[in-house]
Amino acid sequence: MTLPLTPSQTVGPYFAIGLARRTENQLVPSGSEGAIVLEGHVMDADGAPVPDAMVEIWQADASGAYDGAFGWGRSGTDAEGFYSFSTVKPGSVDGQAPHLSMLVFMRGLLKAVLTRVYFADEEESNAADPVLGGLPEDSRRLLVATGDGGVYRFDVRMQGENETPFFTL
Repeated sequence: MTLPLTPSQTVGPYFAIGLARRTENQLVPSGSEGAIVLEGHVMDADGAPVPDAMVEIWQADASGAYDGAFGWGRSGTDAEGFYSFSTVKPGSVDGQAPHLSMLVFMRGLLKAVLTRVYFADEEESNAADPVLGGLPEDSRRLLVATGDGGVYRFDVRMQGENETPFFTL
């Protein structure tokens, strides 16, 4: 006798139905003092957009403190694989450069992948960061968001050339 697959036996895209469409990407209102925008695309190995991914971030506040009332956000991707957050640049925590932790969920993954987002205008802090410094030189640049006028861009490449470095959960 063969039984049909249950949701626990399939990959889904169950999160896209119930979670990715929820808008929780404004950690601070746009235009607030110190507000920045973090935006980018989630792409597959061929560079094609992933239209049903979900991106979560965790971060310290601007002073470098983790506060239970601040620091978590979620954004689904649109048809072009685009996500965005309105937040503040985190402060330095425990000698680490300002950074965000990012989880990416998408179809075909049984578990989310974890990465970090650093900021290009924090060169001195980035150079001294123990996590960033522990990576090969050519991988470091793939974890740095480029910025222009308070808008930072960070694209996530799931596989292939210029694959985003991911960390063990």
